[in-house]
Amino acid sequence: MDAKSWFEQRTLRHQSYADIAALVELKRAQNLTVSVCLPTLNSGAVLHNILSTLTYGQFNEYPLIDELAIVDGHSTDNTVEIARQHGAKVFYEDAPIDGLPAANGKGEALWKSVSLLSGDIIAWLDSDIKNIHPRFVYGTVGPLLTDPSIGYVKGFYNRPITENGILRPSGGGRVTELVARPLFNLYYPELAGFIQPLSGEYAGRREIFEAIPFVTGYGVETALLIDILDKFGLDVMAQVDLEARVHANQSLEGLSRMAFSVMQTALLRLNRDGRIKMLSDFSTVFNTVSGDDKGRRLQPSDVAVVERPPMLEIPEYRAARAGKEHKWPLK
Repeated sequence: MDAKSWFEQRTLRHQSYADIAALVELKRAQNLTVSVCLPTLNSGAVLHNILSTLTYGQFNEYPLIDELAIVDGHSTDNTVEIARQHGAKVFYEDAPIDGLPAANGKGEALWKSVSLLSGDIIAWLDSDIKNIHPRFVYGTVGPLLTDPSIGYVKGFYNRPITENGILRPSGGGRVTELVARPLFNLYYPELAGFIQPLSGEYAGRREIFEAIPFVTGYGVETALLIDILDKFGLDVMAQVDLEARVHANQSLEGLSRMAFSVMQTALLRLNRDGRIKMLSDFSTVFNTVSGDDKGRRLQPSDVAVVERPPMLEIPEYRAARAGKEHKWPLK
């Protein structure tokens, strides 16, 4: 399947999955469970609203979500307390696993959550969504329950941006448009149809997430797309329109560090896949220029991407999952 055919067949709308009662019946009929997880770090300002949406209203009446959790980066605000108030499980991203050295970052939190969560379907949401709505869950989980050929669903949306105190309807997603999508078009044209390859709202089947490596940091979404393509093929993936996502836009410095991680991840995958040949290692030190008209300073920091092995290669995980049936792909 080429990118154009995939785009036409696998670009979906959240409205098609808005009947949550019907999704719950499909979930039960297929003997599946759904875990929803948020990587968090000082997310208290918006977390109450997010978790309220996921535990009350439609989801209270129709229990699509079987397990709700956060994987926290040792927040110093009230993030953990809010999570516990809403009945969410609390894990920490540097929790030890099978003797591996601890690491930090979003990708580490997602990788750890594969072993910490119990669901057959795992849905991840970023923890800074200001316009949270049930569609962020049923939109990504719905295609997995209605179409057994789909294994991974990526959300996309308009990205509003605040400029001079004014919220404009588009203009966000700058790393996506300036780094990620150009890289995919150059070297992985099969993935060029993904509108928001770096979006943090997506869901997939455990059988996929446990079989692929993860990278720490902000390169995790880039690596997931490439590795799912490599191991399972383009046709198991889909994307769903979630309308719009409002969040606090990062500073230019923060976006630059994010782009640095995305580029590292892409280069590592390109070299591994034989699409380019790296003649030397690249630097993982990111230099930030700070100061004012009275003077400038160069501040180096290490932003290395650490790769974690597939969970299926972790003895501790295999032992915990021993005897549990694989439910996908259907025989």
